[in-house]
Amino acid sequence: MTVLTILYEDNHLIMVNKRAGDIVQGDRTGDCPLCEQLKDFIRQRDHKPGNVFIGVPHRLDRPVSGVTLFAKTGKALERLNELFRTGDVRKVYWAIVKNRPAKDADVLTHYLTRNEKQNKSYAGNTPSPNAKEARLQYRLLAGSDHYHLLEVQLLTGRHHQIRCQLAAIGCPVKGDLKYGAARSNPDGSISLHARRIELIHPVKKEPLTVIAPLPDEALWKWFAAQLKM
Repeated sequence: MTVLTILYEDNHLIMVNKRAGDIVQGDRTGDCPLCEQLKDFIRQRDHKPGNVFIGVPHRLDRPVSGVTLFAKTGKALERLNELFRTGDVRKVYWAIVKNRPAKDADVLTHYLTRNEKQNKSYAGNTPSPNAKEARLQYRLLAGSDHYHLLEVQLLTGRHHQIRCQLAAIGCPVKGDLKYGAARSNPDGSISLHARRIELIHPVKKEPLTVIAPLPDEALWKWFAAQLKM
């Protein structure tokens, strides 16, 4: 059983700091996903005899860490799905990349084509059949001789979008072999962290911001020190 780090919880929502390697929802591996672990956790903690509802309005890739949002009621899930659909959830990621981007801040637009068999997306610079427009903005937060820390805000939500778009400008995420990193991270993670979620609470209608602590790893700690966190 994964140790769950709960970042926020009320009667409608629960957010956890996902560890790299955890899966959000069940897949063909058969590994126990976070949504099921949350159900078991709440059932035991709250002594619930019946079923526990946990809805999944969005997902993080398995090797990615960070804040992950779940719904505790059907009403909350329906409203969250709509917020994600309309782009009214602000998702901010931190990424450690090998190469410094040509610009310290920019908005990237690509057209992504997904290959289902490879579970990979490919970025083009012009529209094409079956391609979906992908937009993100980034800014450079800190750098060293070998690695650079970027803050990335998703403006659209596409398959492997950050990984694919950063690779397309020559800045693959550290450890991401699928998108051009030279070598993997020892724990199988990639150095991409869902740092922050901002939204209007779907039931309380109040602004809500949740921040996920950085992974307990040397390079993340080094960057945190540079930023005087």
